[in-house]
Amino acid sequence: MHLGRPRVIGTWVDGDVIVDCGPSSTLETLLQGLGDTRPSALLLTHIHFDHAGAAGSLVRRWPELPVYVHERGARHLTDPERLYNSARRLYGNDMERLWGEMVPVTEENLRPLSGGETVLDRYEVAYTPGHASHHVCYRRGDTAFVGDVGGVRIAPDAPAIPPTPPPDIDVELWHESIETVRRWAPERLAMTHFGEATDAAAQLDEVGGRLDAWAELARDGDRERFIAIVREQIARLGGAEYADQYQQAAPAEQLYAGYERYWAKRSQAPAG
Repeated sequence: MHLGRPRVIGTWVDGDVIVDCGPSSTLETLLQGLGDTRPSALLLTHIHFDHAGAAGSLVRRWPELPVYVHERGARHLTDPERLYNSARRLYGNDMERLWGEMVPVTEENLRPLSGGETVLDRYEVAYTPGHASHHVCYRRGDTAFVGDVGGVRIAPDAPAIPPTPPPDIDVELWHESIETVRRWAPERLAMTHFGEATDAAAQLDEVGGRLDAWAELARDGDRERFIAIVREQIARLGGAEYADQYQQAAPAEQLYAGYERYWAKRSQAPAG
């Protein structure tokens, strides 16, 4: 129920373990969903506000709560001011409305990850950059909790798209991360935007193909053309009923901005 709209941002509650808590603006919905469940751990795929914004608020409520996050993102949770100010450049005056506050996570609660670990005796961790330089995925049994690397798919009959906001988009690394998840051979992808997919291999193929196609679409620098084509594709493939959810979870303007930064970095990279 992000800003009153369902099927935009989701939190997975696996027993008493939370995967991606969402922003503070949806905290009350999360707490209502938890009911009497006292979480034993919070696993974050990455630190973007829509996935991790309420982490500090949860620690404030449950001071013993351990928070697992990639080591590159950990310092931004203990001191979120830089992250908040960076996001404000993207969202402007909408920051508070969209995401609410971001309370610091005390260092004692953090459990930094590098990838390759098994945490809580049952969750395998893989480092999966491409969407963000601090992104990880988790596997428990046949389920892979894929954050944003596995794409945005609002409903099972809707398209899977790659969310590409700035600043860390790296198409090549994202493909490597897709292959990392594929090697797990999961039967189910658990996404943050939104729900589960049981055609895991097909969804990974779709995300990878669209990642490349939209990268090429953005390459010529025509922002308005990119936005128009992407919105048309999503409406045509997913149906008009889900258009608002896609725009809220992965705004076309931000998709273009991420690719724009990616191509700018590529143009500045030394040859060879």
